Amino acid sequence: MNRAWWKECVVYQIYPRSFYDSNGDGIGDLRGILQKLDYLKELGIDVVWLCPVYKSPNDDNGYDISDYQNIMGEFGTLADWEDLLAEMHKRGIRLVMDLVVNHTSDEHPWFIESRKSKDNPYRDFYIWRPARDGQEPNNWRSFFSGSAWGYDEQTDEYYLHLFSKKQPDLNWENPRVREEIYTMMDWWLQKGIDGFRMDVINMISKVPGLPDAPEVTQDRYQFGGQYFINGPRLMEFLTEMKQKVLSRYDILTVGETPLVTTQDAIQIANEETGVLKMVFQFEHMDLSAEMGAEPGTSKSSRLLDLKAVMSRWQRDLDGHAWNSIYLGNHDQPRSVSQFGDDGPYRVESAKLLGTFTHMLQGTPYIYQGDEIGMTNVAFDSIEEYRDVATRNMYKEAVEKKGLDPADVLKIVHAKSRDNARTPMQWDSSEHAGFTNGAPWIRVNPNYEDINVANALADPDSIFYYYQKLIRLRREHPVIVYGSYNLLLADHEEIYAFTRTLADDRLLVILNFSRNSPEFNLPEGISFTSTEVLISNYEVNSEEDIHEITLRPFEARVYRLR
Repeated sequence: MNRAWWKECVVYQIYPRSFYDSNGDGIGDLRGILQKLDYLKELGIDVVWLCPVYKSPNDDNGYDISDYQNIMGEFGTLADWEDLLAEMHKRGIRLVMDLVVNHTSDEHPWFIESRKSKDNPYRDFYIWRPARDGQEPNNWRSFFSGSAWGYDEQTDEYYLHLFSKKQPDLNWENPRVREEIYTMMDWWLQKGIDGFRMDVINMISKVPGLPDAPEVTQDRYQFGGQYFINGPRLMEFLTEMKQKVLSRYDILTVGETPLVTTQDAIQIANEETGVLKMVFQFEHMDLSAEMGAEPGTSKSSRLLDLKAVMSRWQRDLDGHAWNSIYLGNHDQPRSVSQFGDDGPYRVESAKLLGTFTHMLQGTPYIYQGDEIGMTNVAFDSIEEYRDVATRNMYKEAVEKKGLDPADVLKIVHAKSRDNARTPMQWDSSEHAGFTNGAPWIRVNPNYEDINVANALADPDSIFYYYQKLIRLRREHPVIVYGSYNLLLADHEEIYAFTRTLADDRLLVILNFSRNSPEFNLPEGISFTSTEVLISNYEVNSEEDIHEITLRPFEARVYRLR
């Protein structure tokens, strides 16, 4: 494995709308982030991934961009953004921007032109088709419910939108579209940013002809992913992007790539020939959705699946491509509520999950609030939710499928993207110190207990535990580059593995349950002495590690000599 700064860094994801509001309008902003940079510096992170701050009508919270080279008014100005970048770089923090180029907003000048007439020069910037038998051009379902086609009266045709109606898909088959995007990317890189997180980047190539999806449900619209995910020209487009833009800069690039296999990832992020530095895969997150779907579901019953998925990614990519490691982001429920315990063992399980993500081979991503153990929220009514996908799902389930609203709300509580989007909890004052106005979405009511001020005042807090994890990663190359070997593959409560780099070896022991299982060291692991690198309970360093009774959600990392 070649050494690289983007392998050794720890990334902190900021959802700007919910991070910190500097001007009292209830919406987080760029000046708010600037005011909290010293907090991030104290945590020890190296890179910030900033969710979109570009000009947008905000139908999908900034993932519908109307001007790629301007800033959304609610967040500030381009000058504010330039100040933020300068202050980050002053503190040794790099900035990765979100790149959303599968689609634009329907208020982008390209689309406004495109819909004017069939012979407009911008018509072919998007994917337009005539009706078929008086209906949509095919049966694809949008990720946000309903048809993936929007009808436009002006030209009596349909445009493709895999997401919201206000997010028309760009036509990457058109070389002019690609050139415009590369020029825009170069503009940001010239400004000094340190990379891109690329939104649904493996959807930019669609199968020619846009065929109907097979009917696997009773619904009128079907999931057509096989025709637009990892499409036939994906690698060609990304290779061109690398040649024209990415190869000229020393940057971090990570692709959001739903439904990729390890083999896809090795092709996209190959150590020698790849086009991006790493990808986000979702196999483990699909397990977490199941884990949290039904109250009372045994999370340990899913641990075997989690081990199988994570171990396959660790094993297959080792020496070939680089992993990104995460358990939560702006599109997922809170990690401690999904993979841990957001009740009596919230602190212990949050530390365990941090240990897990920082001890695997790959670049760890922390989502804002993970470092203080923020949890899912359970609002009383759908009116309190803001996420377009959540509201569409609820409406379809209740109005079209006739499901009980109370049952649907339980699913919302477990799975809504708004779980991760409630405001950052800074202190115990009104609105958790996020704003002195009315917040755009309600604060989680548990903010009086769970907040940054409390965490900073408590030497045993999740925050300081994360700080230590980040510091250990800097001090021990084995944590970054060591190879991974799973232990106790069939244990339903304990996830244990070793990391090895030359003569340096770590033993990681994680109890993913509320029980007190016995850890028995497998045969064949020899050592003369042990050192406890980090643990989320007090540990007697003299204890024999051949047999350990673990406490609920206990995490231990030993260095074996």
